Amino acid sequence: MMPPAKYRVLFVCVGNACRSQMAEAFARTYGSDVLVPASAGVSPAIGVAPDSIRAMKEKNIDLRDHFPKSLGHLGRAEFDIIINMTGSFLPKAFRGRLVDWEVEDPYFLDYQEHCRVRDAIETRVMNLVLELRNAPRTLFRGQGSGHLES
Repeated sequence: MMPPAKYRVLFVCVGNACRSQMAEAFARTYGSDVLVPASAGVSPAIGVAPDSIRAMKEKNIDLRDHFPKSLGHLGRAEFDIIINMTGSFLPKAFRGRLVDWEVEDPYFLDYQEHCRVRDAIETRVMNLVLELRNAPRTLFRGQGSGHLES
């Protein structure tokens, strides 16, 4: 008996320096049994924001070796779910279910606010992981219908 395939989930934000990096790291930490996460930015930054690295270190997650990637960097990768955190329209460049998460960009916020955004992302990712664990394996693939929390 083969184990069920894991969901491929892409987290997208503007620079791939804060929100999508944190979401990918939380997803890898909490949901590696049900998903394979990736992240990218529509206009990648030069590096991961120091406050994101510091905030995630508080959660015992190390982002020091992470780097911003563009959507083009992913090539022809296919995803079951694309989580859009850009705050704007994301052209459907990939096949998969597109879900918008309204998450404030913490890049220019003070550290305390950066951590508030980190915690909001953590909660959303944990809810996503729980939903995927409880979903029928066809729910987010092909023509399946379902809902993901926005």
